[in-house]
Amino acid sequence: MAKKTYRPHFSSTSDARVLRTRESLRAAMLELLDTHAFEEITIPDITAVAGIGRTSFFRHYPSKEALLEEVATGEIRQLVNLSLAVFDSTDSEQASLAIFSYVAKHRILWRTLLTGGAAMALKEEFIRLSQDVTAKTEQKSEWLPADAGIILVVSGTVELLTWWLRQTRPISIKKVAKIFERAVLLPIYEP
Repeated sequence: MAKKTYRPHFSSTSDARVLRTRESLRAAMLELLDTHAFEEITIPDITAVAGIGRTSFFRHYPSKEALLEEVATGEIRQLVNLSLAVFDSTDSEQASLAIFSYVAKHRILWRTLLTGGAAMALKEEFIRLSQDVTAKTEQKSEWLPADAGIILVVSGTVELLTWWLRQTRPISIKKVAKIFERAVLLPIYEP
């Protein structure tokens, strides 16, 4: 059975061959997400695009969900860190600009993740990571429970990013950051 060949230590190795294979699998997943919903993608699809065998896939990942999680987690972790800067910042405009500048710099990847069929998985991971981080911080709002605030901010962030990335002629980073600040952040912080 293929799952018995999974080697979790591959996720932390520095072996160049292992790293190339994992990168090929991540790139294949992103390529497929650009044209298919995640649910439609099969492991044979991924391995065909990556140019590796099915057994090799299972040495690196126990499932296609695990592969997607790895792709999304790195990007979301960066976005969560930038988002936390918004909450800790006295200059929410600059912090908002940082979020949208980061996404713009990695536009192809984020467009694939958000508009190519992985949006729900990405949103769930974003919520999970945000909850992990905010569980260690003091709640700032008296009227809004922290977990509700996380869901509202994450949902607003994901939906605004998705809308922005789908535009054939997207508005400027500065303008979308201002929309984010006014429509997503300020309603959460108003007394």
